[in-house]
Amino acid sequence: MTTSTRGAAKTPAVLVLEDGRVFRGRAYGAVGETFGEAVFSTGMTGYQETLTDPSYHRQVVVMTAPHVGNTGVNDEDMESKRIWVSGYVVRDPARVPSSWRSRRTLDEELAAQGVVGISGIDTRALTRHLRERGAMRVGIFSGDAVRDDSALLARVQEAPQMKGANLSAEVATTEPYVVPAIGEKKFTVAAVDLGIKGMTPHRMAERGIEVHVLPATATVEDVYAVNPDGVFFSNGPGDPATADHAVSVMQGVLERGTPLFGICFGNQILGRALGFGTYKLKYGHRGINQPVQDRTTGKVEVTAHNHGFAVDAPLDQVSETPFGRAEVSHVCLNDNVVEGLQLLDRPAFSVQYHPEAAAGPHDAAYLFDRFVKLMEGQRA
Repeated sequence: MTTSTRGAAKTPAVLVLEDGRVFRGRAYGAVGETFGEAVFSTGMTGYQETLTDPSYHRQVVVMTAPHVGNTGVNDEDMESKRIWVSGYVVRDPARVPSSWRSRRTLDEELAAQGVVGISGIDTRALTRHLRERGAMRVGIFSGDAVRDDSALLARVQEAPQMKGANLSAEVATTEPYVVPAIGEKKFTVAAVDLGIKGMTPHRMAERGIEVHVLPATATVEDVYAVNPDGVFFSNGPGDPATADHAVSVMQGVLERGTPLFGICFGNQILGRALGFGTYKLKYGHRGINQPVQDRTTGKVEVTAHNHGFAVDAPLDQVSETPFGRAEVSHVCLNDNVVEGLQLLDRPAFSVQYHPEAAAGPHDAAYLFDRFVKLMEGQRA
């Protein structure tokens, strides 16, 4: 990625998809060039949490909501220390933010962090294209980076694909750190950081959990060095088929029977640890309005998603695994994609979505309570 920040609002920009389709608009954020996987997010708000979610590493996010930037950017809603998206695509950026919490405009924040974007294009047409053709590689070019369309297409087609990408170590912490319990400490949890969002350990801390966040390279010995009551595997970017180390660590946790909870990438890791396969979705689930049914209760939740891969597990039968019986606990009501797994003979479960509710909705907050109950049961 190469960038500058001068005169972005009036600078022509070009978006080129790997199948040759081209959209022309104006630079938004930094001026330069960037590459990634083109995906779309259906959330109408919460863009700051989306931008700073490490799971979006190496992805160019297209916002389906037409007006973006209305609430500006503040210093409280960051989910990590930086913006992780490779590029950003909006139709009509807000000219003036209107929130008392705003400290600067979204355009200014993107430019300051060197994130190349494009505005003024038909994001509805682009989203329909991605739904029909599938997520694909894309490039955004503005300023001196703009060339002949054929030359830009050749560069896009040289960019790496998401399938086969091993990215967790690129976004995870390199050193362990502790998020203390809020109020009385009740439990200790070892959280393996595969691209964790800041709100996730906070949600556990609210429940009296001291969270030891460990690097993606942590071993089983590292996990148990903190004497955990439970182990958590976080969200994160990349292809779960490459995550052999995380799968091995999780299998070590399952062998010991320690209460285990995984979300998003952690759900895919649990699937692999149990012997199921994973596969790439055509265009994935991204946004904060995805309907999921908890099959253990029948309850339907509106949930936050960001995943392009899924677990290949049978929906309507209990499966025998090396760690006992397992079943699909949650399913997406749009397309029947597996959205959760649970073991019936060991204290372990996972979901494919984001119960930390940053930014919303709050329907799935009970999952952290379910994790607490597992640890209470183990202690009893």
